[in-house]
Amino acid sequence: MGSPPAHPAQPRIGVLAIQGDVAEHLAALSRCGAEAVPVRRAAEIDGLDGIVLPGGESTAIGLIAREDGVLDALRRYVDQGGAVWGTCAGLILLARDAGHAQPLIGALDVTVERNAFGPQVFSFETDITIAGLAGGPFRAVFIRAPAISAAGPGVDVLATLDDGRIVAVRQGRLLATAFHPELTGDDRLHRWFVDLCRVGIDAARSAVHA
Repeated sequence: MGSPPAHPAQPRIGVLAIQGDVAEHLAALSRCGAEAVPVRRAAEIDGLDGIVLPGGESTAIGLIAREDGVLDALRRYVDQGGAVWGTCAGLILLARDAGHAQPLIGALDVTVERNAFGPQVFSFETDITIAGLAGGPFRAVFIRAPAISAAGPGVDVLATLDDGRIVAVRQGRLLATAFHPELTGDDRLHRWFVDLCRVGIDAARSAVHA
C-alpha cells in the first residue's frame, strides 16, 4: 500500500450520503483529523480533498446518483485526480465491470462479483493482512460483500482471503475494500485514506508555488 507521510493539514473529505454507514464513516474520518462532511448533491463535491463511497445497495445508489447528476460529478472528480475510497457497494460503483447492467463510475480497472459470499445470513468477520498497513491483521466485516474476480495491470492487490479472492485494491488515488472498516472501531484504514488526501493537498500547494 505504501504509507503517505504524516501531515498536519486537515483535508475536507466527503461521504456519499445516499445509503449505508454514512455516520460511521464521518465519525471515523473526524477521529483521524479530517473535516468530514456528507455529500448529497453534485455541487458539494467541488473542493473536496477526497470522498468515501459507503456500502448499501449498489444499483439503488447508482440510480439515485445518476438521476441527481452526482455520478457524472464523481466521474469528473476521478478524472481530475481526486482521491476516492469505495467500501463494499462503493467498490462496485467504482469498478469498470460489475457483471450487471447498472450505473457505475467505471474508473477502477477491476471486474467485481456482486454478493460473492451469498446473502446477508452468510455475513462473516475475519482477520486479513493488508499490504503496507502497519499494526498487524485487520478485522474485516463482510456483509453481502462483493469480491474482485479480476484486476487490471495498474491495480495493486492489497489483500486477499485464504481462498485467493481479492478484497482490497489500490489504483493510484483510488482505494477499494470489499468489507466494512467503519464497523470495527479500527481506524487504521481511515487514517491511511486521510493521509492520502493530505498528499493531494501538498501536490496542489506545490503546483501553486511552482
